[in-house]
Amino acid sequence: MAYHSGYGAHGSKHRVRAAPDPPPLFDDTSGGYSSQPGGYPAPGAEVAFNVNHLLGDPVANVAMAYGSSIASHGKDMVHKELHRFVSVNKLKYFFAVDTAYVAKKLGLLVFPYTHQNWEVQYSRDVPLPPRQDLNAPDLYIPTMAFITYVLLAGMALGIQKRFSPEVLGLCASTALVWVVLEVLALLLGIYLATVRSDLSTFHLLAYSGYKYVGMILSVLTGLLFGSDGYYVALAWTSSALMYFIVRSFRTAALGPDSMGGPAPRQRLQLYLTLGAAAFQPLIIYWLTFHLIR
Repeated sequence: MAYHSGYGAHGSKHRVRAAPDPPPLFDDTSGGYSSQPGGYPAPGAEVAFNVNHLLGDPVANVAMAYGSSIASHGKDMVHKELHRFVSVNKLKYFFAVDTAYVAKKLGLLVFPYTHQNWEVQYSRDVPLPPRQDLNAPDLYIPTMAFITYVLLAGMALGIQKRFSPEVLGLCASTALVWVVLEVLALLLGIYLATVRSDLSTFHLLAYSGYKYVGMILSVLTGLLFGSDGYYVALAWTSSALMYFIVRSFRTAALGPDSMGGPAPRQRLQLYLTLGAAAFQPLIIYWLTFHLIR
């Protein structure tokens, strides 16, 4: 007898029953992760879990808030101390210049003998900015003149085969230190002479920095015409700067009210003015003679 397909040898049909899955060896704890081949979590899932856990921690939130407050408080303290020692608004006043002012001021520094009115102009008890008043001191010309002097010194040393970064750095730092010492000496002299004026550190720094213009002209003339030209230019720029300092200090710096005090105080003020003027040619020579051979 022939058997139909699907029947066993005993003539009965068998049903195949699926075996139950074996119990897992370990509990599945990967429900918080994205499924990846091999059972590993998705890249970045653990980092995201840690960040969310950290942000949800109240202690961490308090620490972050406290750190932000400390940083903000420290920033305010830095800004306060900076404005305490350096007034940005006052500093902007000394750089309020234009091309016409710079050209006229340079001409006044080189040839001040024909200038008549040396008083600083005021508008509602506020001094006019330099671009509106030729007699107002500025820091733009001293700053640019200092940079030009350093570059010119480097060129002079290079022409003489004596250039090196160390020598140029020493030249620049020496020129800067001498101006700082001069300003400190002037402040001490004004204090000892009990001068009543609105003279600030920025004013003194501006007047002391004008010597860089004479230094540039002296060095440049010496490079073009030798030592004879250097000494002629040194004598001219020194005398012009001395005249400029005396007239400026007696009017704009010290003021006419301070000149009307007792005779001993007037003599102290006069000595201070003449001492500041007489110091200019000495420092110009000291900072430039080694650049001319």
